[in-house]
Amino acid sequence: MDAHFGMIGLGTMGRNLVLNIADHGFKVCGYDRSEEQTLRMKEEAGDRPVITVSSSADLIKNLRTPRIIMFLVPAGKIVDAVIDELIPNLEKGDILIDGGNSHFIDTDRRYAALQNSGIHFIGMGVSGGEEGARFGPSMMPGGNEESYKLVQDIFESIAAKADGEPCVAFMGNSAAGHYVKMVHNGIEYAVMQMISEVYGLLRNEGVSNAELHQLFDTWNKGELQSFLIEITADIFKQKDPETGNDLIDMILDKAKQKGTGLWTSQSALELNVPLPTIDTSVSMRYLSALKEERTQFARLYNHQNKKTGVDVEALKKDCRDALHFGFMMAYAQGLELLSVASSIYKYDIPIPTAIKVWRAGCIIRSLMLNDLYKAFSEDATLKNVIASPVFVPLLKEKRPGLVNFLKTAMDAGIPSLAFSAVLNYFDAYVQERLPANLVQAQRDYFGAHTYERIDKEGAFHTDWTPAT
Repeated sequence: MDAHFGMIGLGTMGRNLVLNIADHGFKVCGYDRSEEQTLRMKEEAGDRPVITVSSSADLIKNLRTPRIIMFLVPAGKIVDAVIDELIPNLEKGDILIDGGNSHFIDTDRRYAALQNSGIHFIGMGVSGGEEGARFGPSMMPGGNEESYKLVQDIFESIAAKADGEPCVAFMGNSAAGHYVKMVHNGIEYAVMQMISEVYGLLRNEGVSNAELHQLFDTWNKGELQSFLIEITADIFKQKDPETGNDLIDMILDKAKQKGTGLWTSQSALELNVPLPTIDTSVSMRYLSALKEERTQFARLYNHQNKKTGVDVEALKKDCRDALHFGFMMAYAQGLELLSVASSIYKYDIPIPTAIKVWRAGCIIRSLMLNDLYKAFSEDATLKNVIASPVFVPLLKEKRPGLVNFLKTAMDAGIPSLAFSAVLNYFDAYVQERLPANLVQAQRDYFGAHTYERIDKEGAFHTDWTPAT
């Protein structure tokens, strides 16, 4: 078969993308070292234009030129091994696409290594999970525009659609695609953590899972409409077939992660971009994993959550406003990081385009992205939505609800680290004068690091040691 597209890695994501591509009229050749995955691909493909092969060399032989080969394999050394295996059998003009969650630093390195080979290399973030891969993902390719144009027709045909527009677009130079996807995942961490904190407080105040289902379902019909709110509503109505209990109550409170949230925080620290909501959301996953220690310490301190007796209907409104405010700040922090990284790394990421690509098919899709797109489209110099006239009235309106939420959470003894970070990040960013002058005085005292003055230019140092 003279296939249009090659796929290496026929796990859940690879297999579903193959089916998606084939359903749009493209012939696909797939390869996986696992016989089990290969057999499953054959079974699910049915009479679609899909074939499987037993080696990468056979995959290459079955592709029309220029060959398009995408791989969805675990990030790290395996990606390098796949590239090294393919290169000897490729020709100038062929296209390699890394569709996994590779670290952008690795993608930059791979892109640079292939620059003079004549072989195109695209690092592409893919979001949407199994369902997105099968019926329309959000895709974030980077590299160079010439390379993207060679695969544009295929990707636009299989991508999710928002207002009739495909949720795929060129994200910028070199590793821009994987950088955008990394930040997407960082925002995802923050949004998920905030939803869990709302859940924790409402359950503490006696709101049942059935009521939570109704509440989140209602929220999803309004300003909080989003994929994560939608699936949260679904989760609360799911029953456990083994016990008959609500399934959510049978799940151990240990959250895992694959590292993209950590990478987002690390990159922000290196670029001097404050990202406290994402940082704390990563930390809370680490804390959740310390189940044995938490159980021990709870006994040691006799810690018990207290039911505050707050007006639950009023609390629900505060939770809604806290989530709205928090979501805005999660997006704000992520998009500011994208803006700074784009400039420093010369990725030339089109921020409004990245926002449009997130509107459908991805995990952080939400109604709020329409306002974000408006804000960044109207002001090309905008770095943070705190400064946008689109968001100023909303942030002023929603902040009291966030404050009320945090007060109730503290009274109840319910940890709300992400929301605390949201409020303090915002309050610090809109504060004309912070107590950082004392920090700088301390630095000058013990390390002669100098300080600036409010009344004149220059760097100054003081001998702070008192005279004896």
